[in-house]
Amino acid sequence: MNLYEWMQTSLFLVVLLSLIKPLGTFMAKVYQGERTILSPVLGPCENLIYRLGGVDRDEEMGWRRYAWAMVLCNIALFAALFIMLLVQGRLPLNPQQLPDFSWQLALNTAVSFVTNTNWQNYSGESAASYLTQMAGLTVHNFVSAATGMAIAIALIRGFVRRKAEQIGNFWVDLTRGVLYILLPLSFISALGLVSQGVIQNFSPYRSVTLLEPFSYQQAKVDAAGHPMTDAAGKAMTETVNVSEVRLPMGPVASQEAIKELGTNGGGFFNANSAHPFENPTPLSNFLETLLILLIPGALTYTFGVMVGNTRQGWALLFVMLFLLMGAFSVLQGAESYGNPGLAKLGMQGPNLEGKELRFGLAATNLFTVATTGTSCGAVVAMHDSLTPLGGLVPLGLILLGEIVFGGVGSGLYTMLAFAIIAVFVSGLMIGRTPEYLGKKIEVREMWMSIITILTAGIVVLILSGIAMLTPQALASMANPGSHGLTEIIYAIASMANNNGSAFAGLNGNTPFYNLLGALAMLIGRYGPAISILAMAGSLAGKKYVPPSLGTLPTDKAPFAIWLTLVILIVGALTFFPALAMGPIVEHLTMLGGG
Repeated sequence: MNLYEWMQTSLFLVVLLSLIKPLGTFMAKVYQGERTILSPVLGPCENLIYRLGGVDRDEEMGWRRYAWAMVLCNIALFAALFIMLLVQGRLPLNPQQLPDFSWQLALNTAVSFVTNTNWQNYSGESAASYLTQMAGLTVHNFVSAATGMAIAIALIRGFVRRKAEQIGNFWVDLTRGVLYILLPLSFISALGLVSQGVIQNFSPYRSVTLLEPFSYQQAKVDAAGHPMTDAAGKAMTETVNVSEVRLPMGPVASQEAIKELGTNGGGFFNANSAHPFENPTPLSNFLETLLILLIPGALTYTFGVMVGNTRQGWALLFVMLFLLMGAFSVLQGAESYGNPGLAKLGMQGPNLEGKELRFGLAATNLFTVATTGTSCGAVVAMHDSLTPLGGLVPLGLILLGEIVFGGVGSGLYTMLAFAIIAVFVSGLMIGRTPEYLGKKIEVREMWMSIITILTAGIVVLILSGIAMLTPQALASMANPGSHGLTEIIYAIASMANNNGSAFAGLNGNTPFYNLLGALAMLIGRYGPAISILAMAGSLAGKKYVPPSLGTLPTDKAPFAIWLTLVILIVGALTFFPALAMGPIVEHLTMLGGG
């Protein structure tokens, strides 16, 4: 990296770390029901919501009731979005008269947004109306993010409480997450994005005359859309003259802010955050990258505050930062080195294909690891254009369970599941019953942790195998061989781990991938979520065990290093064969000149 890129990356880390403690402290106060700077304004709104919903803010729930409330809420929101997509063409705020979604695409999209995946088998500007974007997709961006945060807070209460049956009230946690955290931060962020040129309007799409008209050749088709041929059987072409283009409009900034802040991903436009109306300047790119990591990072400090030991939170944050910057270093190195095949032809230099040249290589790579280390899925570079080892980095981050920093809430509770496994294994090594934060880790907690960590991985491997044996799935591949395998694994991993980014090169808008993807997203979201709530209930019912001389200190560097090794070992044991047949084989082929 050059000096400018070093300064840019260092400034980003400084700003991120400086915001974690104040925001983490604020969120701890919100979830503990303490008074905050926003209470005088939002307190009456919160009380009104409880009255309208018939919620008793002082009534708490056991883990089963908490999980059932979460599932019911998500089912209701799924149904509302599914119906909206099916009748979109007959609803208002649709100036482009966009048609209804097919039922398979509507199912996939509704599941995608309710699970915080935001996988899109459609182009936003040509498929989703303004009403769908705002009242459908954006609402889910808030609620799905708040749901993940609520589950993480419930797990933290499981560590804090002693011999208790309750882990909180889902409706209260959901309301506070949206009202006090996501809405204010999104409002401020949207204003910042608008100041940089992100559009926010309800205008119809605009036709703009080109200063330099151009023409191109395309296949000539008949009235039914079939390619035409001449008397010799050759494909016929026609010249198309282009003198104007249509620019899509819409309420972009409001969705862009919560899209990044809630690690939702998805894009108002098909080009996602590479589109200049979504991400116009280096400063907007800096802000969007920061928003992706902000809440997941701050939740580690919230965790430390709520368990009464902030060093526990800093230890988890250290692991996340180490993995994030390690991934960034590998990606930066791979893309800076470029393609040796092109170097032999005299084309020296980094691999810039598919990169966002407005922001530079380092900023693009930092956004890439941020969005795939979390469950965001927004993109500023086409991952399909990365070098094989470069493409391995975002794929590997997704396969690790997206804990670097992970999705809002989901990243923290998955990291805590890894921490429990690390404690358990270390306890076996020294012959002691393992303890974490004063709670004995026993068989039930281990099972729940294993389910949390391995559910998505098992889904990825099984469904990828099914796809590789299904002719309809293989027909969607744009590339053969190891690269095509990577495309399929990436797509299913992105859906099962609730990321939502696409490797490109794979046509996902088919009945097979719409239905298979919906199944992957449902299992990948609710399997771990319900397991975590079950573990929270189990931990809350345990008594506190004071630390002794044999207790492994989990707030120090040795445990952080051990936790990092456990994460990497579990990831390698689970996915190395698949990665070896995909990006690693492709890299060796590239080095061999193939």
